[in-house]
Amino acid sequence: MKIGVLSDTHMRPTAGKLPDAVLEGLAGVDLILHAGDWTSPEIIGWVENIAAVESVAGNNDGPDIVRRFGYSKLIEAGGLKIGLVHGDRGRGRTTEQRALFTFQDEHPDVIVFGHSHIPYSERVDGLLLFNPGSPWDKRWQPRFSFGLIETDGEKIEARHIFFDSRE
Repeated sequence: MKIGVLSDTHMRPTAGKLPDAVLEGLAGVDLILHAGDWTSPEIIGWVENIAAVESVAGNNDGPDIVRRFGYSKLIEAGGLKIGLVHGDRGRGRTTEQRALFTFQDEHPDVIVFGHSHIPYSERVDGLLLFNPGSPWDKRWQPRFSFGLIETDGEKIEARHIFFDSRE
């Protein structure tokens, strides 16, 4: 199974579309996970036109997005148990610590989170912690990014796709 991973899109409808690098990189994925901070409900439809979407709301999302997705969820995909959370809530000094805290009793295979806009991929005691970064608001990062996770139900491969233009 091939899973696209987005977070912190922070886009407005006036952008017109997702960046070409995102459209090309997500072509053919089976599922897209979005870790919140859509900031505009219209963008959800753009992503749903690519593949099925599982998402959570982030701290910059309005009440409509919060009602639709909630703040955290545990999903099963490709034989994996995946925790999905934005990362701004809960205990811990860092986004990673807050994401881990959210699912401390759930024992997922993967936790996908966002909030920091910093691409991150680390294994902790067999658990993959993955932040795709942002495809639109890179903040202090040198490049925009999103992620891909591929699994056969046992082996998990995660990688970031980096790009330079919002076009």
